[in-house]
Amino acid sequence: MGVEISTVRSARDLDTFLRLPWRIYRQDSNWVPPLLSSERKILDRARNPFWAHAEAEHFLARRGGEPVGRVSAILNPRHNEVHGGKTGFFGWFECEQDPEAAQPLLRAAEEWLRSKGMESSLGPANPSLNDTAGMLVDGYEWPPFILMTHNPRYYADLVAGAGYRKAMDLLAYLIVHTDVDREKVDRIAERVRSSAKISLRTIDMGRFEEELRLVTEIYNDAWEKNWGFVPMSQEEIRFAAEDMKAIVLPELVYFAEVGGEVAGFALALPNINLALKKCNGRLWPFGWFHFLKFRLRKIPTFRVVALGIRKKFQSLGLGTLFYQKYLDQHPERGYVAAEMSWILESNEAMNRPARLMGGKHYKTYRMYEKGLTSQ
Repeated sequence: MGVEISTVRSARDLDTFLRLPWRIYRQDSNWVPPLLSSERKILDRARNPFWAHAEAEHFLARRGGEPVGRVSAILNPRHNEVHGGKTGFFGWFECEQDPEAAQPLLRAAEEWLRSKGMESSLGPANPSLNDTAGMLVDGYEWPPFILMTHNPRYYADLVAGAGYRKAMDLLAYLIVHTDVDREKVDRIAERVRSSAKISLRTIDMGRFEEELRLVTEIYNDAWEKNWGFVPMSQEEIRFAAEDMKAIVLPELVYFAEVGGEVAGFALALPNINLALKKCNGRLWPFGWFHFLKFRLRKIPTFRVVALGIRKKFQSLGLGTLFYQKYLDQHPERGYVAAEMSWILESNEAMNRPARLMGGKHYKTYRMYEKGLTSQ
């Protein structure tokens, strides 16, 4: 029976698009169902400020009327303004283990991007590299940490079979408290402190909007030279922070100041995926009960989501001070492990400290690319 590719046009189509993962992952014990309300909000052009400057087309693959795959084609002009070229994106890719479904599905996304003048396709990004991104290619035996992707092992073969090749790897490190050489970390941190007038403080939730402004400034400065980076607006940062705010623990968010000037920030979040898994995509009517059972300060793991230092302060080694603070949280709060992710494979300035902390590179997420001009 042949595969039919169609665009998402109705509310029913969108519901099918959003619920397809439950079909794909029904036998995967490591999968964590996303919150349907959050997924809808991200895709909502009226609510997500990303879509003020971007557009997308969403596709479904069906066989015999049953959904077997999905993908989005995404046009982000800001990416091309920053990096040059004519690159479009694919995202939200899910598919059964069937090249006869995956290839026409990805081809539909490519044709849409080509119709917009794009000459290459990069992904997966949902919908950008400032959001969840990358396809898991190593470390399948571990469940994902908060806001990280997960997918079947065969996905790499599906996209390779459709002509995609590696563009960049995104690395995740697992840091187990008992594996850290604490004396070494403290020794390096002391040298950093003695080199300048440095202080660290936690986030002030009473000044949340002002703190978000600082995060935006630091983020766009610190990441400016990174592969694939596109600056975020204050509105985009605020949108991302809306869902995070409910789970932010002040003792896991720090700002560093040098001579009274804010120089960097580090954001970590409790790994609420244990609770989200039990919610099964919904906080209501019963999902919230499961969420509350996992009180934030009782969750034994967390993820370092972002750590950025303004360029003019990057030679000071401030990252070690953030790491030291997070290590302090382990015995005080009962944390047993943390994930640092994701880090570009090319960013040795971040990979080196992760290894120094005793981090084990235990997962790899891959960004794939494909030229469209010869098709």
